[in-house]
Amino acid sequence: MATDTAAALAAQLAEDAAERFLRYVRIDTQSEEDSEEYPSTAKQLDLLRLLLAELQEFGLGDAAIDANGYVTATLPPTVEHDVPTIAFFAHVDTAREVSGAGVNPQRRRYEGGEIPLGESASVIRPEESPQLASHVGHDLITTDGTTLLGADDKAGIAEIMAAVAYLGAHPELPHGPVKIAFNPDEEIGRGVVHFPVETFGAVAAYTVDGSTAGEVQQETFSGAQVRMKIRGRAIHPGWAKGELVNAIKLAAAVVERLPKDSLSPETTEGREGYVHPIVFTGDSSEVELRFIVRDFENDLLDEHVEVLRGIAEEVAATDPRCSIDVETRIQYRNMRDALQQHPEIVANLEEAVRRVGLEPRRTAIRGGTDGSALTEMGLPTPNIFTGGHDAHSEREWICVEDMGLAAATVVETARVWAERR
Repeated sequence: MATDTAAALAAQLAEDAAERFLRYVRIDTQSEEDSEEYPSTAKQLDLLRLLLAELQEFGLGDAAIDANGYVTATLPPTVEHDVPTIAFFAHVDTAREVSGAGVNPQRRRYEGGEIPLGESASVIRPEESPQLASHVGHDLITTDGTTLLGADDKAGIAEIMAAVAYLGAHPELPHGPVKIAFNPDEEIGRGVVHFPVETFGAVAAYTVDGSTAGEVQQETFSGAQVRMKIRGRAIHPGWAKGELVNAIKLAAAVVERLPKDSLSPETTEGREGYVHPIVFTGDSSEVELRFIVRDFENDLLDEHVEVLRGIAEEVAATDPRCSIDVETRIQYRNMRDALQQHPEIVANLEEAVRRVGLEPRRTAIRGGTDGSALTEMGLPTPNIFTGGHDAHSEREWICVEDMGLAAATVVETARVWAERR
């Protein structure tokens, strides 16, 4: 159980984090995969520049934004002995699946049952969002049913900011150097591709980008993207007999050949991987199909990619006048193996979770975080919960009390590192 002090800290930080969160989510920061710019959308800089200004208001003299939009700052140590430098990361962008423009957050006390979302047809149902059952009597923030909320990952940003503000206002609390980093483009798999890990100066980092309170995550999917360029044969449809090869029908045949009862997000759970079509664009002469491929094991990831290659070959073989080109790209790798070589990083986080009154639960993320890429780049980076649920949908919600627990976990993580020399 939490001590009275820890409970009070979490409650105090909850209100600060919630106030910040309600401001941040109103800024549209949706990223764009097809953009050749970095950040992929200029509107992400609106929030990044706001965060820079707030960090400067905290008195963090080295707060800066670089040419790639990375906002960084350092909270100086409050102890004289040497403590390893740690960092906390969160991303500003929101996902492509649902609009992030015009977010109208709704705060309410949850009394149980379904939650209708404004005048929209969207409803949060306990049977579809089982975590609701443990939040009766808590304050929740939802959308109005017309946009996503943006808790992924503006909740992480708000929690880090609340924690940094608290640490800065309480120099009597022991901690070493604490770095903060906010980045764009995580949702399109390019969040830290330009991040200066070698000069950043941290030996360990934590993304604040998880879900259920108490979860500690040192394992993610490995991820790949597959793009199929499907070319048919065009001709005026009035004279098409024996001539036309319709690329849309070829693409439909690819999708139809996907496994029906396995290997898809809607039929898998736990440690099962999947292939998932996410974009279908084009016309009758040429279509692009995009897939994301996920698994916890790299050899299985490769097998899933080969399933798609095999399907493409089968469909292309149905007509010699068509072609299907397949391009693959690894997006990130499971960070498990690298983090297991540095057990103290996760152990310190678990101790912090205990100090705020929760029992840490190690879970594997059925997705990726910037921590996957950072770990591969040499900065070991497990993941901390935020309290957000049902991300990338109009039914996204977050518990205010859990936001306080996440922010308090950031505070306590910094303190644990200072105590464990």
